[in-house]
Amino acid sequence: STCNVVTKKLIKMTKINGISQVFISCFRYDIKALIGCGSFSRVVRAEHRRTRQPFAIKLLEVKGREGHEACQAELGVLRRVNHSNVIRLAEVFETQHRIYLVLELATGGELLERVVARGTFRERDATKALMMVSSGLHYLHTLGVIHRDLKPENLLYYHPGQDSRLIITDFGLAKDWAVRTLCGTPEYLAPEMLAQRPCSSAVDMWALGVITYILLSGSLPFDQSSRPRLFRVILRGSYSFHGDPWKSVSTLAKSFIDCLLTLEPECRMTAEETLKHPWLVSMAACSSNKNLHRSISRNLQRRASRASSRCPSSGSTPGSRISMRSGSRLGVSDRSQCLKITA
Repeated sequence: STCNVVTKKLIKMTKINGISQVFISCFRYDIKALIGCGSFSRVVRAEHRRTRQPFAIKLLEVKGREGHEACQAELGVLRRVNHSNVIRLAEVFETQHRIYLVLELATGGELLERVVARGTFRERDATKALMMVSSGLHYLHTLGVIHRDLKPENLLYYHPGQDSRLIITDFGLAKDWAVRTLCGTPEYLAPEMLAQRPCSSAVDMWALGVITYILLSGSLPFDQSSRPRLFRVILRGSYSFHGDPWKSVSTLAKSFIDCLLTLEPECRMTAEETLKHPWLVSMAACSSNKNLHRSISRNLQRRASRASSRCPSSGSTPGSRISMRSGSRLGVSDRSQCLKITA
């Protein structure tokens, strides 16, 4: 079976470093399936042998000093957090070359997948999701943690039910205050990150503004065919509420976005302030009751088609996976291309 093949591959991989016994006996988990791969990590779905409780195990590659520091940074954040809207760490296993993070398993799908799967989606539904994200961010920022890669793909529902909590995941780029490193997903980068200024928790709030814009329209506020053009419009803060379905979106909702997509980080809403914003507090009770589902789904589909035509070698088909990004996540090596860009 597929699961057995995955298990054999993982065991073979660990045997290369002579740690198969650690993987099999100490973990106390049965590997069920490979559910995600990254440049330096793999995520598998597993089940605790005694309790049969499902978990996700993230295998982090520790290669060199930088790789070790990155793994320890993510682990350091996960060990500190305990909030219903932030992914929870169950336990950790470390070897010379790998770190195994046993995390709670979120099975409810990504935020945008849930939006598309619904037959209806109104502002009230958006405020419910954003209230949970804002609550998780407020908690993280209180601890002095900046996520730095907040986007819909990193917001997962814990279970498929309507009452599921929404969880912030993937702390691979998380850091403490006043960092300068350029990293993250291009479409969600705050202006101060592109300008190479010291960054605070305000970068997460800018990303929340981008997410809110997407959630209500299915479109990106900053959407260009190349990174230089994209970065220029971000640095200018050039976005609008034109097109469908913005005529059906309330003034309060637009105000919420405007207060987040503010160029100066010190003028941007904090996570605590978002929780007090009239749009979230009222749960859109006084806002538009228009069903935005058709417009959102159509706009998401259009962008998926454009992204697929730009990158035909990716092997994905339009709509196969909902993603609001045109390129890969940025790292430190991408810094030079941003320094040349001016508003």
